Amino acid sequence: MDDIAIKVEGVSKTFKLPHEKQTSLKGAFINIFRGGNRSFERQKALKNISFEIKKGDFFGIVGRNGSGKSTLLKLLAGIYMPNKGGIQVNGKLIPFIELGVGFSPELTGRENVFLNGSLLGFNRREMKAMYNDIVEFAEIERFMDQKLKNYSSGMQVRLAFSIAIRAKSDILLLDEVLAVGDAAFQQKCFNYFEDLKRQGKTVVFVSHDMNAIRRFCNDAVYLNNGRLTMHDTPLKVADVYVDENIESAHQADNKVVEAPSPFRINSKISELAGDRVLLKVSYQSDNKKEMYVGISVIKDGLSVAEIISLPHVVLRGDGTISYTLDTGIFNSGVYYINTALFQVANRELLCVGKNKCEFVIKRHDDTKGGALRLENTWEYLK
Repeated sequence: MDDIAIKVEGVSKTFKLPHEKQTSLKGAFINIFRGGNRSFERQKALKNISFEIKKGDFFGIVGRNGSGKSTLLKLLAGIYMPNKGGIQVNGKLIPFIELGVGFSPELTGRENVFLNGSLLGFNRREMKAMYNDIVEFAEIERFMDQKLKNYSSGMQVRLAFSIAIRAKSDILLLDEVLAVGDAAFQQKCFNYFEDLKRQGKTVVFVSHDMNAIRRFCNDAVYLNNGRLTMHDTPLKVADVYVDENIESAHQADNKVVEAPSPFRINSKISELAGDRVLLKVSYQSDNKKEMYVGISVIKDGLSVAEIISLPHVVLRGDGTISYTLDTGIFNSGVYYINTALFQVANRELLCVGKNKCEFVIKRHDDTKGGALRLENTWEYLK
């Protein structure tokens, strides 16, 4: 047990959901004589959950909305108590799941920094020493003398997060902290995560960002409808999450009746080995138009590379072609491949593939986010 930071054994959590709201003492009194339980519904948020987190792990908790992730995190933090089972925590734990608790909307940002810092155990001298770093990290220098009630929700959470990361702890619980800022602030969060990993801190990380799950976590679990259905590598858990979301979106799309299109294109990765990805593309058409296939490689929502099928090979009717992508030119990250059919005559877009093929590159990346690995042609002139 010396190497275990958190142990969860057979944990279940149930909530009572009232069917009617009591607004008076009389109503509550009457409800007692009606049997009480008739006005409640039991929601089983978590069902017999068990797992262990080792010291130094960056542990991911993944699942769709309503799967029980936040409930589990609050159980780990001691905010909730389980109905069944037990949780053992070895070390000082700081939860980043109720950021801003203790903030006063009538006080300024500056005053709230010192107030919140005192709740974390810092004295005034310590808070003065770290004040400038806190404000700089939160990126709200110009607003520190305004009352907190005039802050946006994002500004409040960023300030709270900037204060919270100063706390000294062995275990940290992080719940969707990447959703509180723009790209620049998220990069600061990424840098902070890298520092945590270098320090060997134990981190429990809940997120819908599968790029972050793959990048930082070394272990992960998947929750589905309150049950732990998978405990595996972050790559495999993230793949399940992506597949289930695609399937859910596909089912939602199928509820809308659309006129059938004479053109279709689908793609799949048939081989992923070394520095190459073999993509197979199947297409169907009305057998009249001359066509070609276009491929886009997407990272972080932007196209970083594009290619079209051979111009002297005209496609018509139904068929399958393949393309081998050299991934040696890419930096680390998660990439998607989109496909589309175009008409040769006027380059008109005929259809776009509904499915996205995904692949992950894991390697050392000095550029911290650049998509392409440019050739090193630097020359030192002096």
